[in-house]
Amino acid sequence: MKNGCIVRSFFIIEMFEHLKENFPFPKEKWRKFLGSFERMEVPGKTLLLKEGEVSYNAYYIEKGIVRAWYNNDGKDVTFQFFLENTMFSSLESFKKGLPSMVSFETIESCILYKISKPDVDAFLEEVYENPELRDFFMDALFERIFDYMKHFFSFIKDTPQQRYLNLIKQKPEIIKRVSQHYIASYLGITTVHLSRIKSKILKERLE
Repeated sequence: MKNGCIVRSFFIIEMFEHLKENFPFPKEKWRKFLGSFERMEVPGKTLLLKEGEVSYNAYYIEKGIVRAWYNNDGKDVTFQFFLENTMFSSLESFKKGLPSMVSFETIESCILYKISKPDVDAFLEEVYENPELRDFFMDALFERIFDYMKHFFSFIKDTPQQRYLNLIKQKPEIIKRVSQHYIASYLGITTVHLSRIKSKILKERLE
C-alpha cells in the first residue's frame, strides 16, 4: 500500500509538471484536480470505450499507446492515436452524454489515469470563472480539433505516400511502435499498399 502511494504521488508530481507548462492553473487547484485520477494498468487490446456507449470518463496516458477506431460496414477503421502525456476522451459523448462515435482501445500495455465526468465538470467550473484560463483551455481543445481536421483534409489533398511521409515526420513514435495494419488503416490504405509505399520510399532514398 505504501509503495502504491509513493507511485501515485510521483505520478501527480510528474503530471503536474507536464500540464502546468501548457496550462497555468494555481498549484493547489491542480493538485486537487490530479488527486481525482484513478491509476490503471491494462494490457494491450483492452477496450476502454465501445462505439455506441456513453463516455463517462477521460484518460491520461502515462505509458503506452491508445487508438480510436470506428466500424465502417464491418471494417475496423483507425481514426487517431494517443501517446504518452496525452489526455483523451470521446469529446462529444463525454460533454453531452451522447453515444460515442468511436471506440478506444489500448495498442500496447498501458498505465492510464482515469477521471470521471463529475470531477472534470467541477474542475471546468473553476476554469470558466477565469477568462485567461478559459482561453487556455479552449485553445487546447481547438488544437485537438484542428488535428482531426488536418487528418481529414489530408485525405482530400494528399496522396497515401504523402500521408505516410507526414506521419513519419510528425509522429515517428507511431511508426516505431504501432502494427502495420493499424497504420495502414489510419492512412486509409491496405497493408499491401503500405508495403509498396515503404519499398518505393526506400528505393528513392538509395538512388
